[in-house]
Amino acid sequence: MSLYSALYSGVSGLSAEASAMAGVADNITNINTIGYKAVETQFRTLVTDGRSRSNYSAGGVSAAPQALISKQGLLQASSSNTDLAIEGGGFFVTRSGIGENSATAFTRAGSFKPDEAGFLRNTSGYYLQGWRLDASGGYTNTGNLNALEPVRLSELTGTATPTTRIQMRANLSSAQETFGGAYTPGNIAAGSTASHFSRSVDVSDAQGGSHRVTLGFIKTGPNEWQAEAYSDPASAVTAPGGLLASGTVRFNPDGSLDRAGSSPALFNAITPTWTNNAGSVPISLELGTDGGLNGLTQFGSESALITSAVDGGLLGNIASIDITATGKVSAIFEDGTARAVFQLPLATFPNPDGLTRLPGNGYAVSNASGNFAINPPGTFGSGNISAGALEASNVDLAAEFTNMIRFQRAYSASSKIITTVDDMLQEVSNLKR
Repeated sequence: MSLYSALYSGVSGLSAEASAMAGVADNITNINTIGYKAVETQFRTLVTDGRSRSNYSAGGVSAAPQALISKQGLLQASSSNTDLAIEGGGFFVTRSGIGENSATAFTRAGSFKPDEAGFLRNTSGYYLQGWRLDASGGYTNTGNLNALEPVRLSELTGTATPTTRIQMRANLSSAQETFGGAYTPGNIAAGSTASHFSRSVDVSDAQGGSHRVTLGFIKTGPNEWQAEAYSDPASAVTAPGGLLASGTVRFNPDGSLDRAGSSPALFNAITPTWTNNAGSVPISLELGTDGGLNGLTQFGSESALITSAVDGGLLGNIASIDITATGKVSAIFEDGTARAVFQLPLATFPNPDGLTRLPGNGYAVSNASGNFAINPPGTFGSGNISAGALEASNVDLAAEFTNMIRFQRAYSASSKIITTVDDMLQEVSNLKR
């Protein structure tokens, strides 16, 4: 009987509108939840027999909730530099624990703070994952989640990092008189030939030990200098006479560096072998670019050091954490030195709206979402990371109150269908009397 189909249709309406109201309730209660993605309830018809012409049977309606995961929320400023927001379509990769077998969750909730063990964890308890950088600042992206580690920087306190670069910007005076004697590489290091200009820097081995490296220069001709990089004292390294590198430095007529005409040995990396058996890594000599004024120059003013920078050394207490837009996590120590430790990945999906929701504002892969791809921020549509910011909920409160009225009215109308059909069935029952 069509009356019964109408009755069941009214019941389906009550169920669908109740489900829609539940979505509205969830959206409104999470209006201040960081990274929350709203649920939009749509409806689909239920049809019993679409071919009927003389007699119609009602099918009803079913709720079809759709998560608006791909909809970007507004970024709002935060006072913590470990609070992170994504400006793009990517997701942070997190785990529920620090072990490799802990469940993986993808999230936009970037309210990360160091916990009691120093791990970066958000308010839902998910641990942020990243690639650990090697001594040269590199990493390997295999696309495998097992290559990621929980981001933790507190373990660096009290350790050491070796020197990897010596950067120097200095002027060698063009008015300097040319050296008239015989020069042989190693003479400056041995002290048999006095340098026209020299500067020393302190470098560190892998154990944090300090060693002095001096760069000495003598002018041997127009726009031509001889240079040596050597250890002081020579006994600190196994190289004969302590000589680490030597060669010719030439300048262009305009005073800029003629790196192409200079000896490559002075611009390649040096790898000292320390006599204290401490480890070392290649140390790049950053003395300028070809034709540039960012390193060694030759002008009429007196020879002088303009700026220099050397990394490495003993690491003290961590003063702060710096996270760049490209996801590089660095520890800033109390002495002002910085060390890049982790590279954060962002995960992308073919259909992020198809992800399975997890407690704590996390998401899991599903058949509807497609498989993930993990890449550095700024690539493949993943977006950039904004440190010191959080992504607000993408819920539109005005729209939710409007939907609440709509669903309430529809629920009331569905209930009217049931009471009306009940009255009609009562009339049918009364025909027997």
